[in-house]
Formats: sequence, C-alpha cells, structure tokens
Amino acid sequence: MATTEKLITTVSTKGQVILPSAIRKRKDWGAGTRLQVEDTPEGVLLKLAPAFAPTRPQDVFGVLPHTGKPKTLEEMDAGVLAEARRRHARD
Repeated sequence: MATTEKLITTVSTKGQVILPSAIRKRKDWGAGTRLQVEDTPEGVLLKLAPAFAPTRPQDVFGVLPHTGKPKTLEEMDAGVLAEARRRHARD
C-alpha cells in the first residue's frame, strides 16, 4: 500500500472498527486474529498479539520433574545434535 493512500473507516456504537479488506489480506489477518493495540502519539498501532505470554527462564526452570544425575552441557549438545540428525534423515 502506498503511503499516500488514505483509507477511512468508522467506529461503531459498540466501539468496533472494520479494517479495510486490502489491509486484512495483506497482513493475512483473518477472523479471530488477535491484535495488540498500542496508543501512540501519532494514533493507534495494531500489531499481532504474541502467541504466548512473555516468560523469564527463572519462571520455567524446574517445571518438569527430573530424577537421576544431571546432564552435562556436552551430553545435552550431543542429544540435540542426534535428534536434529534423526529428523533430517526423515526428510
């Protein structure tokens, strides 16, 4: 869309705004698409809402129980590499 193209929409009595179909198609925003709304000095910014809430590593460490001896970094790297090779071999 050219920056000079001006599209106009109307706010309904329920506070709803219909986005022009050209924009929805270009952004691939179908029905049910969750959008994040941000108030900016220039107006309102719509962005795709993140699929998951932001988390910090300390929030999720220890979520899954583990019994046994801890793995070394080398063992973890080897396990990841083995799984990547296994998945690549399927293709």
